[in-house]
Amino acid sequence: MPHKLQNILARVPSDIDIAQAATPIPIDTIAAESGILPDELELYGKSKAKVNLSVRERLKNSPNGKYVVVTAITPTPLGEGKTTTTVGLSQALGAHLGKKVFTCVRQPSQGPTFGIKGGAAGGGYSQIIPMEEFNLHLTGDIHAITAANNLLAAAIDTRWLHELTANAETLFQRLCPPAKDGSRRFSPVMLRRLKKLGITKTNPNDLTPEERARFARLDIDPNSITWRRVTDTNDRMLRQITIGQGPEEKGATRVTGYDISVASEIMAILALTTSLADMRERLGRMVIGTSSSGEAITADDIGVSGALTVLMKDAIYPNLMQTLEGTPAFVHAGPFANIAHGNSSIVADQIALKLVGADGYVVTESGFGADIGMEKFFNIKCRYSGLVPNCVVMVATIRALKMHGGGPKVVAGQPLNHAYTEENLDLLEKGCSNLAKMIQNAKRFGIPVVVGVNRFQTDTPAEIELVRKKAIEAGAHDAVMSNHWAEGGAGAVALGKAVVVACNQPSKFQFLYPLEASIKQKIETIVKEMYGGAGVEYLPEAEKKIELYTRLGFDKLPICMAKTHLSLSHDPNLKGAPTGFTVPVRDVRASVGAGFLYPLLGTMSTMPGLSTRPGYYEIDIDLNTGRVIGLS
Repeated sequence: MPHKLQNILARVPSDIDIAQAATPIPIDTIAAESGILPDELELYGKSKAKVNLSVRERLKNSPNGKYVVVTAITPTPLGEGKTTTTVGLSQALGAHLGKKVFTCVRQPSQGPTFGIKGGAAGGGYSQIIPMEEFNLHLTGDIHAITAANNLLAAAIDTRWLHELTANAETLFQRLCPPAKDGSRRFSPVMLRRLKKLGITKTNPNDLTPEERARFARLDIDPNSITWRRVTDTNDRMLRQITIGQGPEEKGATRVTGYDISVASEIMAILALTTSLADMRERLGRMVIGTSSSGEAITADDIGVSGALTVLMKDAIYPNLMQTLEGTPAFVHAGPFANIAHGNSSIVADQIALKLVGADGYVVTESGFGADIGMEKFFNIKCRYSGLVPNCVVMVATIRALKMHGGGPKVVAGQPLNHAYTEENLDLLEKGCSNLAKMIQNAKRFGIPVVVGVNRFQTDTPAEIELVRKKAIEAGAHDAVMSNHWAEGGAGAVALGKAVVVACNQPSKFQFLYPLEASIKQKIETIVKEMYGGAGVEYLPEAEKKIELYTRLGFDKLPICMAKTHLSLSHDPNLKGAPTGFTVPVRDVRASVGAGFLYPLLGTMSTMPGLSTRPGYYEIDIDLNTGRVIGLS
């Protein structure tokens, strides 16, 4: 049951101290209050549970609640409190304004948790609890993704090796070995491959020698393999590796590497799937490379997609947790926003919208700024979910706006320059160009925008009023200061009221581009309308991939731009709202199972590294109490 926080301290303690001082409501009580039946709940201890998708079917005729997406201006490397705002707003709506509310956020990777960024449960008095479980293993979804991803990687290289050392007939005999009576059988996934090849026969013995060869030999081009192994740790030494150096691999070596687990296409699929059957189809469609003749090779062709689905069958259920003020939260999926689409799961949003009902609110968050996570939320997630938000909340900080006005460089782990801790209206006003552009980006989709100024202790009333004025001038429906970090839901009541009003404003949602447009047309629309760029330069590898994906029929997929989150442009050094720049596209890759193409703008790392003093130096356990300490 939602409840207002008591005993809030003027000197805000550390996030983990606040979280551990709270007494979570039993999760089955949270579920019951939310309208979830006992047989729709799978408990994982007392403070977290998975919710079966059957609740969505039970409530299919119930009206949806209001749908709110939280995004932000271009952040500093420190982040601007988007998750904290998401949680604070939910607490304000639920515990203070009496609304039925659900928070929907992503599960964080353990890489940043033990690296430099820390956890992602929110902060201060606006958090999801238990913090330790949120930031660590939770219910094992990321481990399931890691296992499934690496099973596919092993299957790809095994198939490649066996095809190097056997002819087509030998491969067929191994794939369909005869029983004692001479009969053979195709497994279900083999029947999928036969259908793709246009072979209607279901008895292996009926295949002609030519059909046997087509079925058995994939002829994988090793230079085309895009599927990499993953681990949920920042391990820079695995960015590039050579595999196959053992004596039994007979010299079948190739260069590959590891990504971090949340960058796996399987994570993007988890967030975009709508059912177990849909997930099975998406996993089967994943393209791992091409044959020597240039045909796409999928996980279905490799024969492993059914097994991947088995590994992922429980991960599809959203994880139920709660905020510090007892409002319910779904924590589900966690794709990177600079590489993948950066949004939590469709199924969590769908269930939450039914549970809150017509008068309730679902607050979800998109990763990074409105040029990345929000754009992908609308053009990718909303396309596959069929859901349309009622309001966009744009998080801004005085600190970040000053940076965009020409302030000194902000570096994680180093003290802030005095320009960010003292009043400077000139610097701030110049930086509001970034806020204005992000408001314009959101309004391009036809949705009203509320700006939430995430207050820091050093912000002055004059600075806050200037941001509010500039936001209204730029077209925001409203702009309010929010002090949820220091005060919990009470500090976000004004923001909550503004959101309630905005959700009832007329809107006319529209996508940024039609899927029928060419790959280049979609890329250039995003560059010009979202980033403010003048044009696009395609490097030879990108041209080659665009031609290939168009020939393979992937050109009707939406676009998921992979770019820096530190600038509206492709260059992290260009701050504010730059114009006139040309965006270089160095490559284009396909996540066909997830359902998008992702152009690479500049160099994108899919495996973060560790600094000299990572966050794990602070993390330990109190041996007397068993409590985790040092997690941030």
